[in-house]
Amino acid sequence: MADNIKLSKHDRFQVAWRHQFLQGSWNYERMQNGGWCYSLIPAIKKLYSSKDDQVKALKRHLEFYNTHPYVSAPVMGVTLALEEERANGMAVTDTAIQGVKVGMMGPLAGVGDPVFWYTVRPILGALGASLALSGSLAGPILFFVAWNVIRIAFLWYSQEFGYNAGSNIAKDLSGGLLRKVTEGASILGMFIIGALVERWVSIKFTPVVAQIPQQDGAFIDWSQLPAGADGIKEALTQYASLGATGLSNVKTVTLQQNLDSLIPGLAAVGVTLLCCWLLKKKVSPIAIILGMFAVGIIGRVLGFM
Repeated sequence: MADNIKLSKHDRFQVAWRHQFLQGSWNYERMQNGGWCYSLIPAIKKLYSSKDDQVKALKRHLEFYNTHPYVSAPVMGVTLALEEERANGMAVTDTAIQGVKVGMMGPLAGVGDPVFWYTVRPILGALGASLALSGSLAGPILFFVAWNVIRIAFLWYSQEFGYNAGSNIAKDLSGGLLRKVTEGASILGMFIIGALVERWVSIKFTPVVAQIPQQDGAFIDWSQLPAGADGIKEALTQYASLGATGLSNVKTVTLQQNLDSLIPGLAAVGVTLLCCWLLKKKVSPIAIILGMFAVGIIGRVLGFM
């Protein structure tokens, strides 16, 4: 083997590009090992000129491997650094390489879900859906572009971080860094989703709680309006100042208005928390959706929603 073999940025980028397809070859025995090995092929070819050494290296990376597909990038970076050291004659054994992979993939897997699946993706999806609901084509485009920019940038820069840190990055796994990242991402995700609950969940309870007669001047006296266009103009002017409650001399107060005056969006938050509780109890999401359909239809027919 030649000395001082160095992986170029182009070589590392080829690995990062292939690493996007980590789960393209998945099996129940060794999970993501096929995609992992496929990602390393450009680096293995660069580091080992001998066919036998290349075969041994690829077999070395066909061992069990499984983690979140995005946070796998720093593991890949560390592995590239170790393979580079081994190709340059340092005493890096197969066991050491596999040990670092196994030692990193577990803790990192716990970070990937809360950061990407529960925080970044829902936030971008909510923003894109909000724009789409308003009729803007920018909604799906925003989601697609932003998600892929974040995803590809994270894969590349976290792989570079792992490559530059080498085996020393494993020391951080025993500290509180990953725990803090996980907790912070979870809190941010819950905060954003909580802020969007009132926008996305709409519930209207229609039962009338009270009917209160209004004083003169608090409603439009239709009998006193002038005839013709002047009457229409006057009615619109009064409506602009009085609002919907000024259309009648009796103010009707519904259950929904009382709930909104107490805590706006209280019913929406309650339904959201109920769904979360049902999901925690292992109730099927399909069953929850069908149940909500049934409650909505019954409530509409009976007149309380």
